[in-house]
Amino acid sequence: MHAARAYESAIATLTPLPALDRAESVSRALADFIVRSALRPGDRLPTERALMEALAVGRSTVREVIRQFQARGIVESRKGSGTYLLRALTAGSVSFPMTIDTGALRDRLLQTLEVRRGLEVEASAVAACRAGDADIAVMEQKLIEMERVHFDKGTAGREDLAFHLAIYDATHNPLFRQLLEQIREAFEHFFEKPFDRPDFARRSFPFHRELFDAIRSRNTALARDKTIAILAIVEEDIKAMSQ
Repeated sequence: MHAARAYESAIATLTPLPALDRAESVSRALADFIVRSALRPGDRLPTERALMEALAVGRSTVREVIRQFQARGIVESRKGSGTYLLRALTAGSVSFPMTIDTGALRDRLLQTLEVRRGLEVEASAVAACRAGDADIAVMEQKLIEMERVHFDKGTAGREDLAFHLAIYDATHNPLFRQLLEQIREAFEHFFEKPFDRPDFARRSFPFHRELFDAIRSRNTALARDKTIAILAIVEEDIKAMSQ
């Protein structure tokens, strides 16, 4: 009974959020709700609709946050049932996506890229060693969708991310996805139309198929090389666009 009252009291304190940084605000609100309502592993979270209405945000924002929490191993979504807490949280144990100071955007992006390069190059090599048939199938599906959208629209930001997330999952080391997803979120927050250039990093597109082929053939050295090639183009475009 006490737990039920705490749950109801906590959800009642969820209030509409300001327009800026909605995803981060929802992350903090949901984490705070989990702590204040004393949810335990196995307990179900509020529905997407309940969160949308309480926080006055759209479904896509709620789903993005749930995906982030899943990537961090905090919750799991069960089809047709809901979203459930996997591990207990305290106020001090919750981490949030990294942010970039827009006042020094070019330098911050390049600093973030340095960290991404170290992690992503190794993730590609590990995936080349560990990816099973199911991992390869998912990776290929994401790549084909990325290629389809790219050829249709000339850009495929979300599909590109999905392809790389499949690579991280193929490492079978959850830390790769948890760390890289947070870095990429901070990095790519600015790249829906970066520096007013919708063709950002478009030259890297062909290397994604080559990266997939390297992972499928279990060629760790080539997987590293192709990832470096992709990120080198990203670095070149950051520097060129911010001059």
